[in-house]
Formats: sequence, structure tokens, C-alpha cells
Amino acid sequence: MNGLWEHISVCQGKFESYMTCKWQGIDTESMDTEVKNLLKALKDKPVEKKANAYQGILEEIKKWQIFLPLVTDLADKAMRDRHWDAIKAKVGKDFSIDENLVLKDIYELNLGNFKEDVEEITDQAKQEAKMETTLGILDEKWLDVAFEFNPHKDSGVHMMKLMEEDFDMLEENQVQVQSMFSSRYLATFEDRITYWQKALAAVSEINIVVGEVQRSWSFLENLFIHSDEVKKELPRESEKFINIDKEVRDILADGFKKKKAIAFCT
Repeated sequence: MNGLWEHISVCQGKFESYMTCKWQGIDTESMDTEVKNLLKALKDKPVEKKANAYQGILEEIKKWQIFLPLVTDLADKAMRDRHWDAIKAKVGKDFSIDENLVLKDIYELNLGNFKEDVEEITDQAKQEAKMETTLGILDEKWLDVAFEFNPHKDSGVHMMKLMEEDFDMLEENQVQVQSMFSSRYLATFEDRITYWQKALAAVSEINIVVGEVQRSWSFLENLFIHSDEVKKELPRESEKFINIDKEVRDILADGFKKKKAIAFCT
């Protein structure tokens, strides 16, 4: 029993030292390891397990085993002000996340009573952080994605297409955006995700359609513009093609001017 009380004293000393730890830069991993070691040492004590002293410190250690994983989640860099506001609303207390906040302030919120709520909010923070990172990558990558241009004979027209590696990236990014749309935490970034869904769909569709139009145009232009025989045989169709030719040239000239895929396709 003397050994048990000595261990209780060690545990209480540890827990008191934890309470004074500053929230900013808190190291919950080492705390968690220490608490596990304290529990193991307690269970190895050759004492009556039903003793009040044993049960009391066991309960205290278990509280920390529940509390520390919640602290780890709350200390995650993904937590934003909106998530902390949700925590405050759940526990019914107001506090400031600043350099004066210590672990005791968080401990006294009795987060164990709100375990599922806290886990839901911290999971939302992590999922939203992933979305934010993905959206940032899309903003950065597609800022510079441009069409590849090749002059068409001596027509003054530059034929355009998306490079193969950019098309592969496009398909990958569309899958990522669709995955974000299926998230239960869509709301925060819904406008940005909707924008990228539409923008990438436009790039995909227009890249395909422009390819088809260019193939048809390059074939028909050779007939209706450069072949006097075809003009004589099909005067009505040749006349009609003049406007089609102008429209296609205008569209491709616009693409050559804008160059960037998002700017042209949206």
C-alpha cells in the first residue's frame, strides 16, 4: 500500500505539471506516453485492486486517457476560429485561444462529457483543411495551364489542344473535386468547389469539342476555300462555309490570344 500511495503521488505530480502547460506548442504525444506508463505501473502493483485508493487513481488516469486524445485533436493546426466557436457553443463556455491559455483551462471544460461532439468538430476541421489544401493546389496549378498551339499550314490559324500531361491532371483533379462534393463537410467551401467543378468540366468538354471542330474545319476548309472545283460543284455549301470559316477562325484566334485553359474555357 505504501508503494501504491507513492505511485499516486507521482501521478498527481505529473497531472499537476500538465495543467500548467501552455496551450500553444503543447506536446500531447509525450504526455500520452507517460500516462500509459503510469497506468501500466499501477496495474503491476501487488495490491488489492478493489481498494479505494487504487480505484481512485485508476479513474483519474482513465480520465486523462480520454482527455489527451481530444487535446491532440484540438491542438491540430487544422482548427480554425469557426471550429473553436463550435466547441465553445457545445461546452457553453467562452475562452480565448492565446498565449495565456493553459491546459488546465481546457481540462476544466469537462470535454469528456462532450467526447462525440468534440471528435465531430475536430474531424470536420481536418477534412476541411484537406479541402483547403486541394483547392489551393488547384488555384496554383491551373493558373498557368495553357493550350499547346501549332500553326495550320499558311492559314494564319493556330490549332490548339491541351497537352497530354495536362489532360491527365485534369481528369485527376475532376475526381478530387467530385470527392469533395460527396463530403459531409462541403458547406464551408461549397462555392469554391462548385466553381472548380464547373471550370474543370468546361475545360474537359471544350478541349474535346475544339478538337472535333478543328478536325472537321481543317478538312472542309481545304475543300470549300481552296478548291475551285468544289466551289463550282457546291456553290451553296461553299457560300455557307464562309461564315463557318470566319466563326472558327475567330474562336481559335481568341484561344491563341488568351492561351490559358481556364480563361478560354470559362
